[in-house]
Amino acid sequence: SSVQSRSTLGALLALQAVAANAQMNNSGPVGSGPNPYSECGIGAALFKDVHWAAITSNVIWDLGTTALTSATASPQTCNARQVKAALFIRDTYEQLAEETARGQGEHLATALNLFECDAAAHAAVIGDTRKSMGEAVAASGYATQPRLDKAAGLYRAIASSAAQRCTI
Repeated sequence: SSVQSRSTLGALLALQAVAANAQMNNSGPVGSGPNPYSECGIGAALFKDVHWAAITSNVIWDLGTTALTSATASPQTCNARQVKAALFIRDTYEQLAEETARGQGEHLATALNLFECDAAAHAAVIGDTRKSMGEAVAASGYATQPRLDKAAGLYRAIASSAAQRCTI
């Protein structure tokens, strides 16, 4: 159905935002990274504590391609916390955009908590995010961007500041 297709596309774009924000980390020995089928992809986000369900979901979703790609290219994206944050931002973009402009709000606090930012870091992360999003909104073409692209931009803005200011 059309709703399912949009939901699927939205989930993929959310994961793309997570992957785009991640930095490569190749410091561990070969084979020390995450198990792509149980710790990465949509399956890991949906079934964090039920490995067989995560594996089944990843295989059914796209034969594990997304999970394998994220585990290979950016293993640090195999983190359910980042996926949950991306999906939350995607699902509540309008409220978050408004609250970011105001500098406070329940959805904004929830997003920061998903990034494991303690209350002491909230003001700084919100300030950074407001600055970043103010620049994005002022850029030509922003108003005509698809909603999911705007949500991905908000994810990147919050994640970038959280990576610097929060104990993740």
